[in-house]
Amino acid sequence: MKFLDLLRLSSSSLLKRKVRTILTVLGVTIGVASIVVMVSLGLGLNKSSMEQMESYGSLTAITVYEPGSYYSIGASDSSDTAEEEKRLDDALVESIRQLPHVEMVSPILNVSILARCGIYESHIYVQGMSAEAFEAMKIPLGEGHYPDGKDGTLEFFYGNMALQSFYVSSTGSYPYYEKGELPDIDLMKDPVFYIFDMDAYYQSRSGGSGSGGSTVAPPKKYLIDTSGMVAGGDEEWNSYSYDIYCEIESLKAELKRIFKNKAIPGQPTTKSGKPYKEIFYNRIYVDVDSIENVAQVQNAISAMGYQASSNAEWVESTQTQYQYVQLVLGGIGAVSLLVAAIGITNTMMMSIYERTKEIGIMKVLGCDLRNIQMMFLLEAGYIGLIGGVVGLAFSYGISGLINRVVQSMGNMMTLSYIPPWLALVSLVFAILVGMVSGFFPSLRAMRLSPLAAIRNE
Repeated sequence: MKFLDLLRLSSSSLLKRKVRTILTVLGVTIGVASIVVMVSLGLGLNKSSMEQMESYGSLTAITVYEPGSYYSIGASDSSDTAEEEKRLDDALVESIRQLPHVEMVSPILNVSILARCGIYESHIYVQGMSAEAFEAMKIPLGEGHYPDGKDGTLEFFYGNMALQSFYVSSTGSYPYYEKGELPDIDLMKDPVFYIFDMDAYYQSRSGGSGSGGSTVAPPKKYLIDTSGMVAGGDEEWNSYSYDIYCEIESLKAELKRIFKNKAIPGQPTTKSGKPYKEIFYNRIYVDVDSIENVAQVQNAISAMGYQASSNAEWVESTQTQYQYVQLVLGGIGAVSLLVAAIGITNTMMMSIYERTKEIGIMKVLGCDLRNIQMMFLLEAGYIGLIGGVVGLAFSYGISGLINRVVQSMGNMMTLSYIPPWLALVSLVFAILVGMVSGFFPSLRAMRLSPLAAIRNE
């Protein structure tokens, strides 16, 4: 008997007993839908958690700090040589760049400045980084372009919510926080002036005096062009919403030009108060080629005597927790599929009882026992296939409904997520469950005595 003949016999047998077939398929449908939806909840929670972590920083990123501190470098130094302290300098950047699996390294330098535009001003942080870091750190580009510093010109790249920190200089009132209105400033077009020497600024305002008792003059203001802005609306927060960003080499050149032989604010000095020739960094950003190699690189940096932090520890613990959740939820759904498997077995046993004479005639006519077994296995597989397809369709519908309900409540997380591999595995699993459930009934059909089967009424 050909395989196509077996398929035709199996399908026609199921169609003759439509009610029983539909009820059995319904059991498989419920079982498959239960497992898929339950597992999708665990996968959705894990996916949302990973996306949330990634919004705070790349999952393959490592941030390097000075030993003993996760904050900025100190303003003073108790020794006459910088080498006695573990500073974040260019030599360290190069050492990290040589480590295996490191794709990109960028020093980050923070500077606090005063921005002025018309009647408004703002105390804001500038973060200098390499041109490659903008894409590596996935800073979303809204308008303009990333500052590249190719011609040595310093350009600023604003966070999308930076305007919220601007206040009226004469009154100190914040339009955004007091009235819910942003200052009338177009950061892409309006000229914005910046004061870098904040010590001189505060001394000049308070009437302080410098060396020799002379009154400190107001510091010089600098006009710096805007290269672009972070993507997002005025209230769409992300990790880069509030600060200003720029290319680090152009920032260093500007700071050296402004302060010349003076100490740059935030930079360490010698015991005598003199600045070092080299500019030290607040932190170093390291991008690793794969999340699996983050721990290895992080340990190598820690072995150098520096503090290194990443999201790897959070990711590992979170994934372990959600794997348990998926296991529990999948186990709950598997109970439904177990009941469906029992239903398939019952259906196939009843089919054999009803078709005993048909089986006997097939044996007398010389039909191969394996063909008889395959016929019943195909019937059970058909039930699993149809139930799997319908159950999968229901799963997608339920998953979409769950996500819509969650999002209608103001939460944009994906609570239920069905990846392609889960859909494929659930379909194959449903077919296997059907065939396994039909295995023992098919053995009984093989072992029936031909004469006893023919005499059966």
